[in-house]
Amino acid sequence: MAEPEFKIDDFIDITDVKCPTTFVKAKVALEELEDGQILSVRLNDGEPVQNVPRSIKEEGHKVLRLTENQDGTFTLIVKKVGD
Repeated sequence: MAEPEFKIDDFIDITDVKCPTTFVKAKVALEELEDGQILSVRLNDGEPVQNVPRSIKEEGHKVLRLTENQDGTFTLIVKKVGD
């Protein structure tokens, strides 16, 4: 069964920053979106892929998908849930 496609409203690449700045950048990007919009976040393996999805869930947003890319990075798809 094919994975559902999402309409991505914004994209950020945080592969060049270290924790805890990775979550801060993702949070700021989400704050700029409207409720229900979708953010795609490209992040590194290790601490970022462990911490960013968990922190986003704790903020009340919905993690729709986390996939590993061919280059060892990950793509996190997040739906903004009301402030």
